[in-house]
Amino acid sequence: MPVFEYRVRDRSGKVLKSQMEADSLAQVRDALRAKNLMIVEIKPPKSGLNADVKIPFLSDRPPSLKQVAIFSKQMATLINAGVPLVQSLAILQRQMEHKGFQEIVKAIRTDVESGTPLSETLVKYPKLFNRLYVNLVRAGETSGTLDAVLERIADFQEKDLALRGKIKSALTYPVIVLIFAVLITYFLLTTIVPQFAGILAQLNAPLPVITKVLMATSDFLKNGTLYMLAFAITVTFLYRWYYSTPKGRRIIDDIKLRIPIFGNLLQKSAISSFARTFGLLITSGVNIIESLEITKGTANNAIVEESIENAKNVVMVGDQMSSSLATSKIFPPMVVSMVAIGEETGSLDSMLDKVGDFYDREVDEAVEGMTAAIEPIMIVFLGGIVGTIVAGMFLPMFSIIGSLSK
Repeated sequence: MPVFEYRVRDRSGKVLKSQMEADSLAQVRDALRAKNLMIVEIKPPKSGLNADVKIPFLSDRPPSLKQVAIFSKQMATLINAGVPLVQSLAILQRQMEHKGFQEIVKAIRTDVESGTPLSETLVKYPKLFNRLYVNLVRAGETSGTLDAVLERIADFQEKDLALRGKIKSALTYPVIVLIFAVLITYFLLTTIVPQFAGILAQLNAPLPVITKVLMATSDFLKNGTLYMLAFAITVTFLYRWYYSTPKGRRIIDDIKLRIPIFGNLLQKSAISSFARTFGLLITSGVNIIESLEITKGTANNAIVEESIENAKNVVMVGDQMSSSLATSKIFPPMVVSMVAIGEETGSLDSMLDKVGDFYDREVDEAVEGMTAAIEPIMIVFLGGIVGTIVAGMFLPMFSIIGSLSK
């Protein structure tokens, strides 16, 4: 019999980890709920008859978030039109262009045909359907509103794609300029500067400080490139190792939020993501404790996760979530006030939607401001590097020409 790993919370809020033998994920869930335990996570077996299904195409080239969003939208349309779930999956399977995704949809259809709920078969593909997706589908199955839930998921994923696209577009320009600046600088210092240095050495000309610095840098790059690469690899390795530790992740994520301009963008995108994810879960019928736990798992920032965890602990003892958010440095007073109003009036989901919409616009403005600020800075930076190299090479030539003319 397959063995499922699970994490739950008892009545005191303590997290417990254990294993259970069961025929299906539903059996594990029902057994845990019968013990009045709040489910945090249930993992399918890693080996055995019920191990995670791995599709070769999926591991080589996983479907994009856009493809998953299209799948959700089309599934919602078919179910809303009255097409049975199994037939809807068969239609989507036939028209799927991504071979790996097509195999997964086929496997999902087979499981559903055998009587397995859709949410339970989606659990087998965590890289494609995350915990948020699975819990929303489960809520839709329970309430009989699967089509509406899938529509909300698709809209959520499209907004998430748009948000990522905006941030990516804001970072693309400076990254490209920085790469070109490094390449041009390396070329000038390792190719052009040594030629000028040879000429100046033959002329035995007096060298200004800037020229001496350039020549020393040129020699270092010519002889120490491998050392620099080794240093860069070592620093990258140490960064990843430190970031994998709880303390390191918290410190680095806190620094990210404090970086001028970029930190402000990260904070606003985190608030937007929190409001949209949490609001989507609440609207779909997931209880508030589980919604906060799932939302925390999608935060991708230790400081934001800590704030959400504190809010969840406050709710578990019967207090309002807004009282915890008010002590967080992530959520500004406006967000706290809107959440408090939502809790008092019973319209938390609509308030969260408004917060999400507002911060989507804030992200747009932050991206535009970031792009506008970075462009001239990068142009001046690149011009300054090239200008410094040119000045360092030609200043001695001017002095030589001046001395010859006397």
